[in-house]
This record gives sequence, structure tokens and C-alpha cells, in this order.
Amino acid sequence: MKAIRRFTVRPVLPDTLRPLADLARNLRWSWHEPTRELFETVDPEVLRAADGDPVRALGSIGAGRLAALAADQDFLARLREAAEDLDRYLTEPRWYQRQPGEPPAAIAYFSPEFGVTAALPQYSGGLGILAGDHLKAASDLGVPLVGVGLLYRHGYFRQSLSRDGWQQEHYPVLDPGELPVALLREPDGSPARVTLALPGGRSLHAHIWTAQVGRVPLLMLDSDVEENAPGEREVTDRLYGGGSEHRLLQEMLLGIGGVRAVRTYTRLTGTPAPEVFHTNEGHAGFLGLERIRELGCQGLDFDTALELVRAGTVFTTHTPVPAGIDRFDRALVARHLGEDGALPGVDTGRILALGDETALGGEPGVFNMAAMGLRLARRANGVSTLHGAVSRAMFAGLWPGFDPEELPLTSITNGVHAPTWTAPEVARLGPDAGDRELWELRRTLRGRLVTDVRRRVRESWRQRGAAAAELGWTDTVLDPDVLTIGFARRVPSYKRLTLMLRDKDRLRALLLHPERPVQLVVAGKAHPRDDGGKKLVRELVRFADDPRVRHRIVFLPDYGMGMARGLYPGCDVWLNNPLRPLEACGTSGMKAALNGCLNLSVLDGWWDEWFEPDFGWAIPTADGAAALDEDRRDDLEAAALYELIENRVAPRFYDRGPDGVPAGWTAMVRRTLTDLGPKVLADRMVREYVERLYAPAAADQRALGPDTARELAAWKARVRAAWPKVSVDHVEVGDDLEEADAELGATPAVRVRVALGDLGPEDVEVQAVTGRVDADDRLLDARTSVLKPAGGPDLEGRIPYAGALSLDRTGPFGCTVRVLPAHPSLVHPAELGLVALPTETTGEGAGLLMR
Repeated sequence: MKAIRRFTVRPVLPDTLRPLADLARNLRWSWHEPTRELFETVDPEVLRAADGDPVRALGSIGAGRLAALAADQDFLARLREAAEDLDRYLTEPRWYQRQPGEPPAAIAYFSPEFGVTAALPQYSGGLGILAGDHLKAASDLGVPLVGVGLLYRHGYFRQSLSRDGWQQEHYPVLDPGELPVALLREPDGSPARVTLALPGGRSLHAHIWTAQVGRVPLLMLDSDVEENAPGEREVTDRLYGGGSEHRLLQEMLLGIGGVRAVRTYTRLTGTPAPEVFHTNEGHAGFLGLERIRELGCQGLDFDTALELVRAGTVFTTHTPVPAGIDRFDRALVARHLGEDGALPGVDTGRILALGDETALGGEPGVFNMAAMGLRLARRANGVSTLHGAVSRAMFAGLWPGFDPEELPLTSITNGVHAPTWTAPEVARLGPDAGDRELWELRRTLRGRLVTDVRRRVRESWRQRGAAAAELGWTDTVLDPDVLTIGFARRVPSYKRLTLMLRDKDRLRALLLHPERPVQLVVAGKAHPRDDGGKKLVRELVRFADDPRVRHRIVFLPDYGMGMARGLYPGCDVWLNNPLRPLEACGTSGMKAALNGCLNLSVLDGWWDEWFEPDFGWAIPTADGAAALDEDRRDDLEAAALYELIENRVAPRFYDRGPDGVPAGWTAMVRRTLTDLGPKVLADRMVREYVERLYAPAAADQRALGPDTARELAAWKARVRAAWPKVSVDHVEVGDDLEEADAELGATPAVRVRVALGDLGPEDVEVQAVTGRVDADDRLLDARTSVLKPAGGPDLEGRIPYAGALSLDRTGPFGCTVRVLPAHPSLVHPAELGLVALPTETTGEGAGLLMR
């Protein structure tokens, strides 16, 4: 028989053991080693059976064991110490509380997935893990963050393999009663909930579950509510599942419902209302529309509300390709957000204009979530320096007339949470550890990985139908003394899981080298609807199944946080070979580095930014014509990879001194730990968000206010209407300056006449732009100087402006003049995407070149 309803029976803890429940419910245990060790002593077998989740473990401990613990004075003393330590962590001032000025009272951080711990499987890959690390680092720093996401009843899929190596997906049901979450309730004890109106008089209801991530609450909306119709009940069934309408409903619930959940949470708990809203990728972008609706209910018009919302919004993009952006049919969006939908009272035409992608060269019938996210945020960023540049080029159409490097889209390089990802033995390693101590630790961690891999390989083969009698070979899988390379990540095509298989004979020779063998540990999930990715997995698995090499290369199914925590410390080298520049950041290599694992990677994402030869190796990438031919590109880059492993990586690993220690290798490990490690920390990342984005956004939000926002919106409308008549009519540089006369240190005068139409000088800034020029006369490393009015208008109404150039660099040099809108409340000169430049037909007006 099958149960028609599922629920969890919780144990009644003796009063002296009640702090165990508090420690288990706060996910700080997932990164706090002393708390994990305490739970290990409660009942090691039960904890292992619960996959390390103390919430589940406490529900399975027998009454006899609980009674014994309640009488164990040593255990009770440790329990009191752990409870007091958690209380201090939650209440004492930390880094954020010592910041000058008035930083934001609270920040709401929205993400479609959060990878906090394997015990709360609400993530698919890097985006979710990054979001989880963001919350944990914010907690450690005392940043008053409130996380907002969805609670998926099936999470992301569990992966196994068929007999022939094809990926299979399984969706186990997650019972919130067995998860480290609590239902948010109203004062009368009823579940708090949010409701969205849907077309046709339907409603989407959602409960709010809370997880406590240290000091940071994480709110997760759950549509599995009895009042919902079956279709609405399944909105939060699984992460990234369903078709276009299902995905739209998820993102409406995340953005619109998420804001309403935050309002409910602050009402019930007294937590300060967020001053800043951070959208982690475009999935949550509808939050800005809900905030516009809220302000409309307070009597503000759309444009005024838009300015207020933009001032306090931060948008982070994680995708380097247009194909990675969520896009919906405009008619579908209009139907769900119109008067008969979730946002009554908000002009549907204005909503659709925010998501219009035609400025990006897109399709007129498509609503682009990233375009909307950027238009709703004054501050936006990519997730590495290179990705920032890629994003500015990709979204340049939103700010026409500006060079990509000038656009209001900066970058903050991702980081990873060291206490989560660093092996305890590495964390305890002293700064004076010698080469032998380092090397012995590396071998210990490698040996631990080998033991875990053998167990996982046996389990995988049993799932694939193998009998125990045919699995004796698994006892010899991998070797704790062999150079171990790890490769684990999602399996989209651009990450090139199978680049290592480009020349199978050469790879086989590397794996079986008689003096310097190499072994590979590979893991990763393809999206359930990505048959191309599944074919890559099968190709890798079939190669790894070959009896000749299966002791040297393994594919481990069901990659997740639990597996990753052992992979990073146990590998000697972390491999990453994406198509450059399609890896926005690539944080797996950061986690490896925190454990003294050296990186072997294409110069992409964070590695492009921080690579040094002391930290690892850079895989050369094809360029020119070779980069345009996919097969030739992959052949060249695979050959470069084999060459590096064979001639540089393996020799360095196996070059042992008289004491058996590879001094060159341990030197690289030491530099990775001491010099690279501090750069890749999530603490550093969150501090940058606070200082560069959150605090300025909060200051803008406070300074703007409804009246100033209304004035700014009216000014923008007036400027946009008048801008077609703004022009640069005539430019003169120097009195009789010829190209040959330009000398270093000269300060030639520049004069220009500008037509402003219906605008006045107070509405604009006229700039001279100077810099070196390339072969096509494009200005490089441009610098600007402001020109001032130099008299009244002429008979044609043109206003003269004048200033001086500074010729402070030698070589080909040039200048031009431009007019930009100017207002005290603008954060960035490109904010309106308006600029007036000299035309090519006005002779000198096009600027001056000096060579």
C-alpha cells in the first residue's frame, strides 16, 4: 500500500538537550567544524545514514541514546559551549557593524537557487553554490542580508547511469518536515502565505519556508498548497523544469511573490525593511515591477516609481552569451502581468518596454529578462573582470553611442566560502608548515578521495546492473600515489567535458605512463533536456569503462555538494577547459585552490584575472582563423593540454628530492594557499558588494525620495523629447595646429559650437575626449575633460564652448567632442543612453587626429 499523506514524527528532546535542535536548525553547522564534530559524537552511524544532516539525524536517534546523552556531563558541557558560541556569533557586532556612515539597514538578495548545504538540495550548479556562499559570507561579516528563493519539492534531479552510460534522471520527493526549514506563521499560528492573481480569475498561493543561514534568513516560497489548483500547485515542483509558461510562473513567484514574502517576513519579525534589492541573474527581475506596483498604490506615477526602484536595485548578470538569458513571448508576459494578472494598475505597455530586446539586435516579439533587469537597476555587474568586459559588449545596445568600457556595468569577481570548501586539515595548517608536512597532507587527502571514489564507483556499477562478483576490479581504482586531476561541473557544450578525449590514444598513454602516470576523476550533470550534453557524458563514461584504463579514469554520477567537498582537497590539479570567453567566472577552481590544488585552465573567468605561473598552468587557446574552425580549434587546444600535462605538470609532480618530496610542487602548493587563497574568498566578494554597490545604492535611495524622483523622471522625459535637436556643429582645435606641430605637453585650445534645441546649458555636459588612436582612428584609453560655455548663443542659437586639451602621451593621438545629458541625480553619464557626437560630414567637426 502507498501512503496518501506524508509527515515527520519529531523526537521530544530532554530539556538539557534542547540546544541540539537550535544548533541543527541553524545551517551554520554546515560550515562550522566544531558543531559538526559535536553532532558526530551524538550518533555517528545515524548521522552517516542521514548524509550528515543533523535535522534528519535527530529524528532517528533512539530514546535510549538520548537518555544517555542527557546524563553525559562531558557532552552537556560541550553542548552548552556550542550553544553559547552560536549565540555570540548571532548577536555580537561583526565587520558590517563597524562600517562608517549608515550602510543599508537590510538587503534583499534574490536568486532562483541556493546551494547552502547538501541537506537542502535547492541548487543545480555554480549559480546556486555562489548564492549560498554569498549568504554564508554575509553572515560571517554581519551583513543584514535576507535571501529570497523558491522551495522546490523535487529539488534538482539525482543522476545515475544506464548500463551503456546514458544519463538517467530521478526526482525524489523532498519533505519539508525532514529539511532544516521552518514554516513562517502568522500570530494565530496559521501559515503565512503570499498570493498572485493569474489570468482567468485563478490564483497562485505560496507558503513561506525559512532556513536560518547563520545570521541570514533565507525565505523560500512553496506553491504546494492545498488551495492551489493542480497546475499552480506544481509551479515549484522542480528547479528549471517545465515549459515556458511554467518557467514564467516560477519567475513571477520568485520576483513578485518574493517581494511580498519579504514584506510579510518583516511584518511578522520586526526585521528592518530592505533598502537595497539585489537580483542574482535575471530570473528574479520581476521584483522591480512589484516594487513599482507598491509605489503606485502609494500614489506615485510609473516614471517616478521607476526612478525610486532603480536607485535601490543591484543586478548581477552571470551569463556571457545571449542564449543563456531567459526570454519569454511578449503576449505571454502581457497576459500574466496585465490587469487580469499579477500586476493590476501597472501599465502593461511600460512593462513590455522594459523587456524589449530589439536594441540588442533581438526579436520584437520577445521579452528579455536580462534587458529588463538592467533597465530596472542603476547598478549592475558581471562576475569577473573578463566577464564584465564581455557583458558590456553583449549589452552595449542598451547604451548606444558609448564605447563598451564606458557603460554602467562593472564587475565584482566571485569568491567562495572558505569554511565550507576547505578541508579541516588544510584550514589547520600553520604558516610554517614544511615541505614534508605539506606533501604528507596532500597524500592523506588524495588517499581519502581514492577510498571515496572506489565506494562511489562500486555503487554506480551496481546501479547499472553489475553483480558484486564482477566488481573486484573496483578495489584497485585509482592510486593514492598517482597524480590526480579533477574535472567536475555542469555539462553544457561550452565547458567541453570531452576535450580530454580528443586524441584517445594520447590520453591513454598519459594515464598508463610507466614512470609518470596520471589519473582523472570526472563528474557532472547534463541538463535533462540537453541530449547533446548527455551524449558527452556517455562518451566519457564509455572511455572510462574500458578495462585498460578504468583504474585510471572514473566518471562519478550525481555530482553535488557532498561529493565536491571531498573532490577539491583530494585532487592535485583542477582542470577547466571552456571555450574562452564563455566561462563567466568558474568558481570550482577557486575551491580547489583553497585546498592547495593547482589549477590547469584556459585563461577564462577568474583564472584570466589572477593566473600566475606559481599557481598553476594556462592552457593556450586558438586564435585567428584557427578559432573559427571548431574542429581545428579543439584539436589545437587538446594538443596543448596533453603537452602541458606530459611535459610540465607530471614532471613537476614526480620530480622528487632525496627525501621523496617534490620541492617544486610543494612550492606551488604553498604559493597557491598563501597568495591566491585570500583573493578567491567570498568574504572579499561580499565586502566589495557592500562598499561598491549596496552602500551607494542605499545612499541613492535615501537621497532621491519621491519628490526628487518625480523631478528626475520629468527631466529625463524632457531631455529624451528634446535630444533629437542636440548637435555638435563645429569643432576647432588649436589656432593653426597641424598634425606635425603636435608636441608632448602642449595644451591646444578647443572650441566648439553646440545646438541644444529646447535644452539649456544646465541640462548637458560638453566634453572633449582625447586618447591614442588605432589604425581605424578609434580612440583608445580615452580621457575626458569638460568644456565650459564661452559666450551667448549665435544667430542660429548655437552656444560656444571652450577648453584646452592636454597632450600628455606620444604617438598617434586624437580627439573629438560630445554632448551628454547632465543632472545632479544621475549616477552615470551613460544612464540615459543619449550622446551627441560630431557628424562625419562637418569637416573639422569630426575631431582631429595628430600623429
